[in-house]
Amino acid sequence: MDTTADVPGARRTQDRPRRPRSIRAHDAVLAATSALMREVGTAGVTIDRVAGRSGVSTATIYKHWPCKAAIMAEAFGRDAAEAVVFPDTGRPVEDLVTFATDLLTYYTSPEGGVFGQLLAACATEPQAAPYFHEFFLAPRRAALEPYWDRAAEAGLTRRGVDAATATDVLLGALAFRLMAGHESLAPEEVRKLVEYALHGLLVPAADAAQTP
Repeated sequence: MDTTADVPGARRTQDRPRRPRSIRAHDAVLAATSALMREVGTAGVTIDRVAGRSGVSTATIYKHWPCKAAIMAEAFGRDAAEAVVFPDTGRPVEDLVTFATDLLTYYTSPEGGVFGQLLAACATEPQAAPYFHEFFLAPRRAALEPYWDRAAEAGLTRRGVDAATATDVLLGALAFRLMAGHESLAPEEVRKLVEYALHGLLVPAADAAQTP
């Protein structure tokens, strides 16, 4: 998989301080891309369409992103951050379940439904991989980490299971169902998947031993 270093200029350009005009152009491109993804899906997004909608030239767009999937990854990551709030009830396990459920439910909504399309687009445009990781995957994983840490501090988690492993388990089943499309993705089913992933599928050993 490509890394930042493998994509000439992909992140180095963005790492440079940007002038206010450049920031406005950057935001305009992301807003236009978000709107186009909702209207025509990822397959219908093109650099020319983004340029036309945003008023930013294609030359400027290519200074910031190497391909359209990179723009879509950043735009969708920003949309997801704005759409899913962070619960804080003081009950770490319940907050963890609620946040994971809300995040996964968003991925199945009309606004978040491009998630699966975006995965496919990044697979066909390897230059987008660093953007997908930086703007989409990494923030989602980082957002879940404090919830797991709070639960661990409260003595509610299994010893030795870190936040990264917990995140993979919590989100992996839903991602598979989303891509395969073989079962319901209704909010109550999403919550059930999260709770099963969190609490496990097997009865405790002591209870199993008593089962005739």
